[in-house]
Order: sequence, then structure tokens, then C-alpha cells
Amino acid sequence: MGGTSPASNPLVVFANSRNQIPAFIQANGPVREVRFIRKPDGTPDGGVHALFTIAGRADTPTGCNLVQESFSNTANLSFRIPTPTFGLGLIEAIPDTTLVQNLANNATGKAALGITGRLNRNGNDGTITRFGWKAQNKSLLMFSGEAYNVEMGVTNFLFNTERDETPNCSPVPPVNSSFNVGGFVDQDAFDDITGFANFMRFLAAPTPGPSSNTVVQGSNQFVNIGCANCHTATLQTGASNFAALANQTVHPYSDFAIHHMGPGLADQVSQGLAGGDEFRTAPLWGLGQRLFFLHDGRATNLLQAIAAHSSAANGTFAASEANAVVTRFNALTVSDRQAILTFLRSL
Repeated sequence: MGGTSPASNPLVVFANSRNQIPAFIQANGPVREVRFIRKPDGTPDGGVHALFTIAGRADTPTGCNLVQESFSNTANLSFRIPTPTFGLGLIEAIPDTTLVQNLANNATGKAALGITGRLNRNGNDGTITRFGWKAQNKSLLMFSGEAYNVEMGVTNFLFNTERDETPNCSPVPPVNSSFNVGGFVDQDAFDDITGFANFMRFLAAPTPGPSSNTVVQGSNQFVNIGCANCHTATLQTGASNFAALANQTVHPYSDFAIHHMGPGLADQVSQGLAGGDEFRTAPLWGLGQRLFFLHDGRATNLLQAIAAHSSAANGTFAASEANAVVTRFNALTVSDRQAILTFLRSL
């Protein structure tokens, strides 16, 4: 609960006479959403496109004619897997000033390794955004409302327009997710997206596995080679109306900044200030419970994920900020590399 893709992909159950399973959805692969890099006219797209429609279901309204989108232009596809929702209330409670100061810490040492990074920000009030693969969402309520509409097609008070307004296909008028007026008190108080935001807000942070000499060795090497310059081990939350979230020491292993990750990982999608090669430093807590890694789930083991952090500039995108650190990792002894992997799996 709160994690990422399971071993058996639940998306395959949507296959029917009118909905084919796209080639990038595999029974033993990750849950994925798909974005189109460009629109048919060549201008930037970047938005999520529906994998399936309600066509072919027994409860499809009469007169509703929907056609599943084509995913044949594979060069135009960009994938994302779910981000874990462990401890998100604690992440939401970290003050902006803490994230700014953390990013500024050890600036000289970071620069020597080619690490810069910047914080994505809300275009309206300039405050730091921190949720999503590109840190594109400000709050858990926004994160929840977007997921309901963009990934499931459920309109709500934040996203109140149907993504597809084909006639006869929406028998329930927007918004689909709203207050249950006349129901129980708790249903009156919260609409679905607020309830889901609260679920994420109070979902506990992962509990690390048992420590050992190898785990300690790996933790030390993780710091020594520079991983911790982006994957910050310890941060402090600020004031909160909820005691469980207020003034807590947390260990997310992220600076929540966006970094240039090189053409090898670039998805050519911009969100907020984040460009086509920039991604938020993924929090590492709970890493030991994941089956798929990186933003698109391409890696199934940590060595693959680490190697993918490194790529040279190609004229379109800058070199990855992680290049020097990956080089240091590769130069370690077999014992030290394995210790880092053991440490990461303990988180």
C-alpha cells in the first residue's frame, strides 16, 4: 500500500474487443502512464494520454463512440510509473527555507562534481513545488486531484472538465468527485480527492530494514562518493497542525530539487521550470520494496538504475549531473559497490 507497481500488472485487465493492450504494457512489467512528446503539428505536448476508453464495457452508455488512441509512433511516447506515496505528509511539511538552505549546502563540493540543481516553483506564488517526477505539484491535494482526472478520468473540484467531451459518454455530469451532500458526516466533510490527499498525508514513512556492518559500510560509501549531495539523508519538517508531522526529523534521501540527468534519461517533457532532461531527485526511502526503477520503470535492478544516471551531452541536452558520482561508484571495489546496493535495499 502506497508503493509502486506490483509484480502482476493490473492494467492488463482492461483488454477487451475495443481496447487493446499497448505494447509497452506487459503483464510482468510496471504500471505506466504515457505522455506524448509532441502534438501532430509538431508543437510540444507533454500531457498524459488515456491508455483505454470505456468502449467495449458492458456499462458503456448507448450512443457513446470512443476510439482508443494510437501508440504506434513510439518515438513520440514518454512513460512514467507511479511515485511512492510513503511519508508524503512529512515531505509536504518541510519548509521551503529548509529546502533552499539544503540545496545551498556544500555548494563548492557539489560544483566540483558537476552537480547544480534547482527547485521547481509554482508559477503563481513562487513557492516550491515538490511532488511528482519533476516536482511539478505544490500540494497533496493538487497531486490527488490531478491523479483522479489525468490518470483515471474522474473530474473533481480542482479539475472539473471532462478530458474527453464526446457526446453521450458521460452520463454523470461533472464533477464526478464531489461532496456527498446528505450522506454521512465524514462523507459530507471530504470529497474523494481530499480523502485521498489525507490518506497520502498520513501514510507513514517506510521503516528501514535491520542494520549490519555491510549496511553501515554502504551508507558511508554512499556519502563518500557523492550520492548524498542530491539524495539528502536527513531533513526537518516545520510547524504543522498535526503533531505527527510537526518538527520531525525525516530521512527521505532527496533534496526535492530538479537536476539535469542527461540525454539518456531525458523524456523531452517540460513541467513547470523542469525541462525535458530534468527530474526531481527521487526519494530513496522504501527503495527495498520496489520492483521497477527510474521514472519510466525501465530498470529492474539497482545497477541498471545507477548506470542510467550517467550520460554525456549530445548537443540537445547537457551532460548528466550524476556523471562524476557514477564514475566514482564504478571505481569502487566490488565489496564497496555491493555494500552500497545492500544499504539501498535496506531503506
